[in-house]
Amino acid sequence: MEISAAEFKAKCLKLMDEIAKTRKPIVITKRGKPVAKLVAVDPEPRQRLFGCMAGTVTFEGDILAPLGLEWEAEAGTEPILYPRRRPRG
Repeated sequence: MEISAAEFKAKCLKLMDEIAKTRKPIVITKRGKPVAKLVAVDPEPRQRLFGCMAGTVTFEGDILAPLGLEWEAEAGTEPILYPRRRPRG
């Protein structure tokens, strides 16, 4: 199907809907010469939501075993972040 640029401008939205339904391209002409082609876009395949990250994680050692480090809280060497304030009065 061919259509002039002026006619395409007047019927643009209707023609886009028609192409989406019929999947047939339209050639747009200017002074009788083809200048553009309007075609339907192929829909991209949808990726599965569940399982899309399968195989992307690697395990580096035992994540549950203790590290063998002493915590500051257990050793009593943790810094005092919030010193007690004197009551106002």
